[in-house]
Amino acid sequence: MTSINPSEAARAVNRAIVMGGVKGRPDSASEQNALVFVYGTLKSGQVNHHHLAGCRFCGEAQLPDLALHNLGPFPMAIASNNPAATLQGEVYEVSSAKLHELDRFEGAPRLYERQQHRLSDGRVVWVFVGRAHQVRHVPLISSGRWSGCAAE
Repeated sequence: MTSINPSEAARAVNRAIVMGGVKGRPDSASEQNALVFVYGTLKSGQVNHHHLAGCRFCGEAQLPDLALHNLGPFPMAIASNNPAATLQGEVYEVSSAKLHELDRFEGAPRLYERQQHRLSDGRVVWVFVGRAHQVRHVPLISSGRWSGCAAE
């Protein structure tokens, strides 16, 4: 039977975390060229898009398994068991510093939680997601697309 050196085991675990990342818990290596999916006021043409100035636009995309709710001045996505629930949004490549700036802007982790999700095209992105209790009395946007209007 082979004995495992505890320090080698710890290094192996650290390498696995850095290589694979941990859902919902960013590490510095995974944030160097992060992709972020935006679906509300950060989209092109919306009031807060200036926060993404200088970031590379990577196209429009669809994000399954999240439902969109209209909070009036901004939307909130939450996890959904509805197989038809899909968000429509845009993807941007951002630096680690910009990702942390977006955390502050979005009120993460108090208002939104930054999570990693897989787009319908297979890319893994960061997205800001709310909690079900935050939208229990708020209208659903069945199209999954927020246009910036208080009444969808």
